[in-house]
Amino acid sequence: MKIAVVGTGYVGLVTGTCFAETGNYVCCVDIDQRKIEKLSNGQITIFEPGLEKLFQRNLKEERLKFTTNLAEGIEDAEVIFLALPTPPGEDGSADLKYILKVADDLGHLMKDYKVIVDKSTVPVGTSEKVTKAIAANATVEFDVVSNPEFLREGVAVDDFMKPDRVVIGTTSERAKKIMNELYAPFVRQGNPIIFMDEASAELTKYAANSFLATKITFMNEIARLCELVGADVDLVRKGIGSDERIGKRFLFSGIGYGGSCFPKDVKALVKSSEDVNYDFRILKAVEDVNEDQKLYLLPYIKEFFGGELAGKTIAIWGLAFKPNTDDIREAPALVMIDELLAAGCTIKAFDPEAMKNVQEIYGEKVQFSQGQYEALEGADALIVATEWAEFRTPDFEKMETRLKSKVVFDGRNVFDLEKMEELGYYYKSIGRRTVVPVNLEEELGVKRGS
Repeated sequence: MKIAVVGTGYVGLVTGTCFAETGNYVCCVDIDQRKIEKLSNGQITIFEPGLEKLFQRNLKEERLKFTTNLAEGIEDAEVIFLALPTPPGEDGSADLKYILKVADDLGHLMKDYKVIVDKSTVPVGTSEKVTKAIAANATVEFDVVSNPEFLREGVAVDDFMKPDRVVIGTTSERAKKIMNELYAPFVRQGNPIIFMDEASAELTKYAANSFLATKITFMNEIARLCELVGADVDLVRKGIGSDERIGKRFLFSGIGYGGSCFPKDVKALVKSSEDVNYDFRILKAVEDVNEDQKLYLLPYIKEFFGGELAGKTIAIWGLAFKPNTDDIREAPALVMIDELLAAGCTIKAFDPEAMKNVQEIYGEKVQFSQGQYEALEGADALIVATEWAEFRTPDFEKMETRLKSKVVFDGRNVFDLEKMEELGYYYKSIGRRTVVPVNLEEELGVKRGS
């Protein structure tokens, strides 16, 4: 099948590459000339494990190509995917200007029947708006379909190639047949293609992400309660996660969620609910708690240093909002950096993939290290902000020789409490007891292990 993908961001590039991998001919379209030149020359523009191998293979086999010319990109396409940004407006609503602009252009350019697919995360009613925008200029038949993506950054290729489910919103039998044929290679193991109306498909995406954000936030609230009553959030997590009605995933406490999806989609669902006079109280609470959670460790850091952070050097491991990505959108680490810089701290940071993106924001305000241990040189404390695998079992001897003091504030609970106690670290994590070495008990005025 011949496919066009309009937009070569995270969703567009993964979508186009994965469709090409199953033998389709895919043309990706973007207005960014520089990006298109890089992609055409084999330079992948995002970091996503497993993507580059597929990208290079399909570029070589000429199943994947790139252009800035929309007319050229869609000319032979049977299906056109719109994978365009929908940034939040000031009121939290999804901004549809990029999608509607392309829809308007498509109406002028289409010469035969095509299926236009909303792949972007869009609010209920978008398919109607896209249909209207195209119809204003179209002289041929077409169908608009909602096909939300459920890709997790870091495992997006696996998610696309082996989806839990494929959701397709359309009332057109003609479009349904084409979409079923397109996705058939991805669901050979029996995972469902779920057909529904367009509005239900649009809402499904927002509902899924908002539910997961709520699940994360609930566990962060439980973690706070654990600290107050002397419980251990890891044990509580195992206790409730074994209940199949709840499940084990998205129950890890930490310093809040970030990224390109959860924050934006929660805001958009709150706003679209307000538009129909519904007060989505749970999601408003989720937003409030998550914003607080990003700075949850800061009062403990201030307290440890006697209320004065000016002149302290703080090492930070992890800058991306989650491991296995270079995405720093809404990353909790950046919120923490802003507060620490404002308090007069020197920041030494390391992340395996995201440092270039963070450097574009902070420049020389933050010291970027070439390795995780280099970041510890002369630091008064370490903050773990992203749970990259390489941070989980570090060389503690190297850590000890580089840190000024054996002090760790762990925003992702990556270390074992008993191990940190055995090594003599001051160790503050989320929802678990604080490990306090004997030599600091009197100074901090706390009992060991409190």
